[in-house]
Amino acid sequence: MDLDVDYATTLVAAVLLGIGFVLQQYSAEQEPASRFLTLRILTDLLGKPRWLLGIGCMVAGYVLAAWSIGHLELTLVEPLLTTYLIWALVLAVPMSRQAVRVTEVAGALILIGGVTLLSVTRSTKPVGLSFGSFSHWYAAAIIAGIAFAAVQAGHRWGGPVRATLTGLGAGLVFGVQDALTRQTLEILEKHSYSFRTLFTSWPAYALAGAGIVGIWLMQNAFSAGPLRASLPAIAAGEPVAGIALGIVVFGDRVQVSPGMLAIEAGGIAALIVGVVAVARSSAFGGLGRMTRVTVPRAGHVDHGPAEGTPGLTTPGQRRRQKRGRVRTPTSDR
Repeated sequence: MDLDVDYATTLVAAVLLGIGFVLQQYSAEQEPASRFLTLRILTDLLGKPRWLLGIGCMVAGYVLAAWSIGHLELTLVEPLLTTYLIWALVLAVPMSRQAVRVTEVAGALILIGGVTLLSVTRSTKPVGLSFGSFSHWYAAAIIAGIAFAAVQAGHRWGGPVRATLTGLGAGLVFGVQDALTRQTLEILEKHSYSFRTLFTSWPAYALAGAGIVGIWLMQNAFSAGPLRASLPAIAAGEPVAGIALGIVVFGDRVQVSPGMLAIEAGGIAALIVGVVAVARSSAFGGLGRMTRVTVPRAGHVDHGPAEGTPGLTTPGQRRRQKRGRVRTPTSDR
């Protein structure tokens, strides 16, 4: 029964994450491109109730995910959490008024399958038995460097490419956050879940910092392009970083054999195929178009059609224009 509760908790976490991501993107994409990689983007979003609701759902999802990490093997938690792609699609369909296609759902399932294949090729240790000392965390610095390079490369581009690369950076940071969550849970278990120990341990502070940076990068990815460009990259980057840190920091063993190598290659291929398939989602793309069309920019006032716009003059004006009597009005002085 306890195992069923753990599985249900992980699925609820995935649902909350999917809802939270869609609500955040709906608000973040209204931000102008000039605020990319600035703190102003967060201060603006703090005043939007829909975004705050999305953040609340996401935080609740990660709290439940932390519970799952402490009670289930990561080989089970990671694939279940990645199902937030499915739940995000479910919510994006009615919001964007776009029909979901079978290929999009299949792409999400393939991506989840890729995460599963990569997860089962390593054997994890129960929480509290892995080494995870500070000297092994150099891998997190390497992953952070890759995330920084991806974001900087995205800064030179615009639109979907920027959203994808920034989303990849956010996903890698979230993978580091997952590993820090695991380390924090180990510290709590060693000290009989005395929360006072969190104030004297570096992983708790690093966990808070990684969470803030990850959220900031994710909002920039959401503002740079449609959800279909950023969310698949986040979904792929997070488990890859988590798996790498599980091997280097926590001593998760990877079984090296021809069969296991074939499974790992299949997992990587499935990740790539799944990302591409979900990135072409009409529902995620329609959500972005609806955001741009239906929500005016701050300070923008719609004065209606401009005078003299071809096809918007009256029939009498058009007849006089043909005779040369009246010129098309120009813009106001």
